[in-house]
Amino acid sequence: MVNNIAEGTSPLMEKVSSFFESVPGFSHNFTAIARWVFVVLAIYILLRAILSLLSSKTPSEIWAYLSIGNALAMPITHWENVIGRAKSCDINLDVKTVSKNHATLIRKSDGKWILNDLNSSSGNKVNGHPISKPTLVRIGDALTIGNVDCTLASTSLEEDKHNHEARAILSGRFTPWKSIIALSIFQVLLVIQLIISKGSSLPPSVPIVFFMFTGIMWLYSILVRSAGMTAFEIDSIAFFLSTLGLAVVATSSPEEIVKQFVTVCMGMGLFFFLCWYLRDLDRALKSRRILLIASVALLLLNIAIGTYKYGAINWISVAGFSIQPSELIKVSYIIIGSATLDELFQKKNLGLFIGFSIFCLLALAYMGDFGTAAIFFITFLVISFMRSGDFSKLFLFIASAAGAGLMVLRFKPYVLGRFSVWMHAWDFADAGGYQQVRTMSAGASGGLVGLGAGEGWLKKVAAADTDLVFGVLSEEWGLIIALLAIFSIVTFSVFAVKSIKAGRSTFYTIAACASMTLFIFQTILNVFGSVDLLPLTGVTFPFVSNGGTSMIVSWGLLAFLKAADTRENASIAVKRFKVKGGEVE
Repeated sequence: MVNNIAEGTSPLMEKVSSFFESVPGFSHNFTAIARWVFVVLAIYILLRAILSLLSSKTPSEIWAYLSIGNALAMPITHWENVIGRAKSCDINLDVKTVSKNHATLIRKSDGKWILNDLNSSSGNKVNGHPISKPTLVRIGDALTIGNVDCTLASTSLEEDKHNHEARAILSGRFTPWKSIIALSIFQVLLVIQLIISKGSSLPPSVPIVFFMFTGIMWLYSILVRSAGMTAFEIDSIAFFLSTLGLAVVATSSPEEIVKQFVTVCMGMGLFFFLCWYLRDLDRALKSRRILLIASVALLLLNIAIGTYKYGAINWISVAGFSIQPSELIKVSYIIIGSATLDELFQKKNLGLFIGFSIFCLLALAYMGDFGTAAIFFITFLVISFMRSGDFSKLFLFIASAAGAGLMVLRFKPYVLGRFSVWMHAWDFADAGGYQQVRTMSAGASGGLVGLGAGEGWLKKVAAADTDLVFGVLSEEWGLIIALLAIFSIVTFSVFAVKSIKAGRSTFYTIAACASMTLFIFQTILNVFGSVDLLPLTGVTFPFVSNGGTSMIVSWGLLAFLKAADTRENASIAVKRFKVKGGEVE
């Protein structure tokens, strides 16, 4: 059935195409008007979501108090707190008997508190008993931290109520309906434009896929909204970018539209699974060893039986489908690299991550996938800095990477060839700079609003729908929509940084920042490489480039951003729990 649809054997498309052609001037006038309508709808959908994300605020909340004597009650405003003499500590005790980083006090999602000693010189006690391992602390318990006597005290009912009301007011409401309606109109017009452009040669699978995708968007919105969620900015942006991705496939490789749609559905499935999975932090932490072993095994399997394609051995063929293990490992890499506050003080934990990172980089270099290796390295730097805050280590890592890069240029001539063309594409317009020159020419011909979906010629150039997809967007959809797609990725990254202040665990904030680092650096390499501002590395544009594994992983990485979104009723990845003042996330 699917094969027949993909081959375009149905007479339906011929009848629809003939109908449009029978109306004098319809095709020309529709394309001329629709190009501007697409831009208006894209601006409405994306800017509405982007501005809401950038303006969102999460109030400062007090979860408990650390009472010292009868006079001082220090508010605890985070779930994970470092107690110590250093000014950088969340709870500062400026007493000589207290170490600079003395202990951690961590709140679990069920409301319980855990006190853990950080190899302090004077130790800690709970109700008079010395502790040597993470220890449960209840409200009202007496604590001795470096000879400082204090008590863990609860917040009042009035404070709990104020916290809940403040979160509801500042978090705001971004319901999906306006954006989904606008995007549905966008998709209907897109199908009509593709029929006009492609005529009877357009496989009927294309309109069927867009119809099904529209239905999935509505079903998703209804289900998630019925669960009480009121923040759909991230979701609506992902839906729009996925729509552009399906449009690119429909114009460049329409016979692959069904496969790409299936991977969108699989990506959404992975997104839902990870949102559920990340709700339980302990569960996520326990899985890291299994993920590490599976990732190493997958890379070794790739090296052993991988297929050489596009200059790298980074593909495995399974039942007629090609997958990129290095893409799938991105999700595991984020979970393995992220850490809770307690783990940030464990050198063994960091050493394991560094060892795993080195293995990944060496494996990718051996496979010749230097674009993905560069993305992993940048993500490694971000995670390492967020875990240690040590610039000196970063300089050492960068220097080592620079040395390794020189070795690559020495022993991999084709990589050196790409660098020799860099910034000189027009000098090699029919050789090494062939793709970049065509991309820039096609992009320039699209102007602000594009030529119309299916009307471009860049799709005939090799890798147009993957490495050069920014050129396809610029040519057929116009510079405005192409730049909005980039700005959407940037917005994800800015929102990830904003989540640091309100994050309830360093695990979630590191994961969000690391996953969005993957997004933004991958986008930079894709866009700048296609227009000769950087060497062409062969990486994809998240959600937009043709590629099933890339689409699945793009949706999967988005779950980490959702898990860091602590606004009121914002995320299905944040578990709700009961406190005295009512129900709060």
